[in-house]
Amino acid sequence: MDADQPSPAADRDDDSPTVAEAVVDAMLDRGVDTVFGIPGKQTLPLNRALADRDARFVVARHETAVPHQAWGYAETSEPGAMAATCVVPGPGDTNAMNGLKNALNDCVPMLHLAVETERSVRGGDGIHETPPETYDTVVKDNVLVDSPAGAVPAVVEAIRTAREHPQGPVRVGIPKDFLAGRTPQPAVGERDPSPPPAPPAVAVREAVDRLCDATAPVVLAGGGVRRADATDALRSVAKGLDAPVVTTYKGKGTLPETHPLSAGVLCGGASTELRGLLADADVGLVVGSDLDAVATASWSVAMPETLIHVTLDGDDVGFGYDADLGVVADADRFLRALGDRLDEGAASTRGDDGAERAESVRAADRGRFAALSESTENDVGEQSADNRPLRSVDVLSAVRDAVPKDAVVAADAGGFRLWTLVSFPASGPQSYVNPGSWATMGTGLPSALGAKLANPDRDVVALTGDGGLMMCVHELHTLASEGIDVTVVALNNDDYAIISEEASRSYDFPDQSYGWAETGLDLVAVASGMGLPAERVRERDAVGDAVERARARDGPALVEVVTDPDEPQASEWMTGPHPSD
Repeated sequence: MDADQPSPAADRDDDSPTVAEAVVDAMLDRGVDTVFGIPGKQTLPLNRALADRDARFVVARHETAVPHQAWGYAETSEPGAMAATCVVPGPGDTNAMNGLKNALNDCVPMLHLAVETERSVRGGDGIHETPPETYDTVVKDNVLVDSPAGAVPAVVEAIRTAREHPQGPVRVGIPKDFLAGRTPQPAVGERDPSPPPAPPAVAVREAVDRLCDATAPVVLAGGGVRRADATDALRSVAKGLDAPVVTTYKGKGTLPETHPLSAGVLCGGASTELRGLLADADVGLVVGSDLDAVATASWSVAMPETLIHVTLDGDDVGFGYDADLGVVADADRFLRALGDRLDEGAASTRGDDGAERAESVRAADRGRFAALSESTENDVGEQSADNRPLRSVDVLSAVRDAVPKDAVVAADAGGFRLWTLVSFPASGPQSYVNPGSWATMGTGLPSALGAKLANPDRDVVALTGDGGLMMCVHELHTLASEGIDVTVVALNNDDYAIISEEASRSYDFPDQSYGWAETGLDLVAVASGMGLPAERVRERDAVGDAVERARARDGPALVEVVTDPDEPQASEWMTGPHPSD
């Protein structure tokens, strides 16, 4: 053992805290009391400290799920609330990279504790060793602790950095030989996260002038509105301008979708009518969005003639769309300043047609859903609509009716996610979770698990497809073993249908080329084998009752709903001519 390497045995009778204990105390002092991870021999000093201090450590079944659990926790919590993750070096850390990148893209705060290879063998291919810089591009900041006395200062600064806007995951690598030692930790002075930038008054005045001169304004709200807790300010501005509000997929729910000014979600499944609302507006206020390629179909969606773009990152302004006015500012601070100016009387004199324009889009979307639900063009033989496999919109409508409005809903990625984005109303910013531009599958179940720990008194529902569920199916066992009361609704079409549809339409593959109808999944058997009560339904009228039964259980449960692998994809059905034309 190196002379400077701490000896746990030699320090066993010392009453001073271990480095691991000091790290956990620093976390708890700053409100981080829930940790998701998988223990290894390297992490055990941290696990001992967490257990001794009654912090919650949730043992996952695979590291890919660990950051998604912490991501769901933060996404459904009050601003600034966050969880931590803890994994072993090498395979554990690299498995976690997917979720860390997801959190980075979505600007979600997270403390990622990575137990590093000890210094004495670093560079010699010690077990699980990877170069620490491997993780630089998937986190907001990546810190390697070089001295045992630097552990607490690094963790304190990491928590502050994670919470500072734009928020994000911060990785702290602590060599395992530091953790069990009793090196005294320096006292760390408190430094609050820097406040996000306020908008220049001149920019607010120009925005007001442009918006109040508009005849058909529209607001496009992104995930930055969620991160800034700006729902109230958004609602006030939309009302003051009488402007319909479209959200991005990360902004979904920032204006409750029951609000009369809510017009829908800009995503791959956004309807022709919603896209027309944006194109026909004369002035658009984009706030809290980078207008990324996923939301805008690689910037092919037409934007209003005049564009005001408010974002925290100046590089976003003008990247995909020219902005007539760019503002680098916090979404909430900008919207409040704008709202104050509107309250002072700088309001438009045009007629009150914002709600009518929003309702026109919603009505057109409802017509498309109804036509899809009633269509029989993909039925087999002479099957009636009552007997054919269910369409996603049928299932989602039934689930929405069966789930309390204030429930937290965590939706996975995959083909059904677009149907969820456009047809499943979200009731608030902390009530709906789905991945952003990273769009990784396998998030629905673990993020619901994290959301339930953050919201123990609320119903939590995971919406997932069979493809997404199989990428995190191991976390059904985590639900059961930890007794976490989540209702899992799995839409099973035995196919990677969004891929099969494109393969057939564009590349002449046979239908369902990437499905497994001949070896279909029995998700009820899978869930039951992991300790979850489960049932399968095939009829639309049975979906709501099954979800109600699952919710009523004292603990987790799964409902498998058999759906149609041949149903049209939202990206095709919603963007074509309206069925009534």
